[in-house]
Amino acid sequence: MGDTLEFNEIYQEVKGSWNDGRLRFSKQNVVYKSSKTGKVDSISAGDLNMAQWRRVCLGHGIKLGTSTGNIYKYDGFRDTDFEKISEFFKANYKVELTEKDMCVKGWNWGTAKFSGPLLSFDVNDNTAFEVPLSNVSQCATGKNEVTLEFHQNDDTEVSLMEVRFYVPPSQTDERVDPVEAFAENVLSKADVIQATGDAVCIFKELQCLTPRGRYDIRIYPTFLHLHGKTFDYKIPYTTVLRLFLLPHKDQRQMFFVISLDPPIKQGQTRYHFLILLFSKEEDINLTLNMSEEDVERRFEGKLSKNMSGSLYEMVSRVMKALVNRKITVPGNFQGHSGAQCITCSYKASSGLLYPLERGFIYVHKPPVHLRFEEISCVNFARGTTTTRSFDFEIETKQGNQYTFSSIEREEYGKLFDFVNAKKLNIKNRGFKEKKGMKGKTDEYSDSDEDQHDAYLERMKAEGKIREEGNDSDESDGESDESFNPGEEDDDIAEEYDSKASASDSSEEGDESEDESAKKKKAKKVKVVKEKKERKPRKEKKQKDTGGPKRPMSAYMLWLNSSRERIKSENPGISITEISKKAGEMWRQLGKEDKEEWEIKAGEAKRQYDKAKKEYKESGGGGGGGGSTSSSKKESKKSAVKKETKRKSAGGDKDRERGGGNDSFKSREFIETSEESSSDSDRKSKTKSKTKNKSKRKRESEEEEAVSTPASSEEESD
Repeated sequence: MGDTLEFNEIYQEVKGSWNDGRLRFSKQNVVYKSSKTGKVDSISAGDLNMAQWRRVCLGHGIKLGTSTGNIYKYDGFRDTDFEKISEFFKANYKVELTEKDMCVKGWNWGTAKFSGPLLSFDVNDNTAFEVPLSNVSQCATGKNEVTLEFHQNDDTEVSLMEVRFYVPPSQTDERVDPVEAFAENVLSKADVIQATGDAVCIFKELQCLTPRGRYDIRIYPTFLHLHGKTFDYKIPYTTVLRLFLLPHKDQRQMFFVISLDPPIKQGQTRYHFLILLFSKEEDINLTLNMSEEDVERRFEGKLSKNMSGSLYEMVSRVMKALVNRKITVPGNFQGHSGAQCITCSYKASSGLLYPLERGFIYVHKPPVHLRFEEISCVNFARGTTTTRSFDFEIETKQGNQYTFSSIEREEYGKLFDFVNAKKLNIKNRGFKEKKGMKGKTDEYSDSDEDQHDAYLERMKAEGKIREEGNDSDESDGESDESFNPGEEDDDIAEEYDSKASASDSSEEGDESEDESAKKKKAKKVKVVKEKKERKPRKEKKQKDTGGPKRPMSAYMLWLNSSRERIKSENPGISITEISKKAGEMWRQLGKEDKEEWEIKAGEAKRQYDKAKKEYKESGGGGGGGGSTSSSKKESKKSAVKKETKRKSAGGDKDRERGGGNDSFKSREFIETSEESSSDSDRKSKTKSKTKNKSKRKRESEEEEAVSTPASSEEESD
């Protein structure tokens, strides 16, 4: 048999709720650690004096008793575990593990026994049920009965509210009331907060962030009393899990954080953390309301009757001595600015994230404490709005996710080194590390300001790939090149260099200006508006079709070659889903796989630059608007021709009217009047659609007559 026995998924009952954890038996002690809170119960091997093996609802359980009167119960064992646990107890603890039967008759009449912190209800010397007196919140007495009320637990679906015991009158000693004796035994061990006696010390007007306000803190031997203008809170020391003393980033203030389980309640609000804010410059002279002998006997040198120093030091020393728990401070982590915390945002509020030796704590709204052992993985994500910051995501084993956003980019190296040193699982280690290249990890751990920021480069590359995937179907004449970190500076110089050669976009811009000028001239010539004719549409900007075609990027080359493979692997996939799938596959490719396509894209780019240069030297690139300009000239001529035709027709009409002879109508006047009447009929849209052929023929002859110049005939007359 080994030196230790370990069991997983062992349950402990806490105020009506089952909390799982791990139990370990060693030669020196018995240790139980809760998975939910991380609280550790340690029982020294020399203190054990009783051990019982019982059949309970979760299989089998062990009940351990100590010489100090404490009782510990752990459930969730199997029937086969009895033999090895019994042998281990005999060999190391010199305690025999006895089997104890429970009463399952369901009787409600029995004997109440007080054994340490438990109230046991026995039927025929077998226990029917046990009530932990620490769960009792109130005890009320009646004539022949005692009512016990219990603390409520938010984690349980069903809670026991109260139990009533009928206590028959005593037949032996009439001077002792059995009801009062029963109630005194309950209250002596119950968790009933009664502010009896004077406080050990009082701290006036302390600034509290959660719950917000200024409170007077009164320190009692068994509980902490927060007295404010609106609310009062009484916090038993048994509910305190941890104490934290955290320096503010401005180095002028200190946070003192008290972790509570169960939390304090105000209506429907639960406060799991009590956060006090102190100024480092504030000092205090403190005198305890106890004699020096009592202070020495109670606190064993941890406190003295008269103390002086900073206010936060005094509060932390008193709380540490009364609660008997260690104070957690930040470890060796130092951020970019030298502070032991990182400025970030959680949900809608900005706060500070402290990397500790065994977890993370965020203050202050809402406070979050995450232990390393409950963290499944962490993730460094790109910021949502800018590349100057990043997000730090933490996923727990229970499936909860916490995102701390807006962290400055300069903090990345320090935080990554800390996470890597604590051996936490990092979700996105990058393509190189996924390939198994462990030697590249040193690049991240030794990252400084002057060195290459691999994380920032990868974020830019992923953003570029995402843009290429979205814009693959909309080329619009824009270059679609892959992201090359080495060529980044050259691209910027080209874009903003005043001596750089004119680009295609500037040439196309000049052509569009010339075309717009021609359009304006053509519009000025059109003086007579004709409702019958439609306005010419604006010509679209014509591409230079004679020039070389722009090359495709590495992503597009890879997509064209992989499109059929993606379709075959995913039958029935749509076009948009192909683009999404291709973008994901491209991001998962390693640098070695992408290098082949980047080489092909670079070769295509060089051939394009060469062909474009030759095309410009040969006189091309002057614009693909030749056909457009010729069409503009033709439209201009037709417009002038129509204007001349109308003028001639109008002049003939005026001459006939000026003749003064109403009885005589020339042929031109008749034809013109008939044409105008037909035009008016067409404008009102009342003309019948079914016309005979003779009428159509006459209209065509009339139009031919109008088009011929009639002024020469009148002059001859």
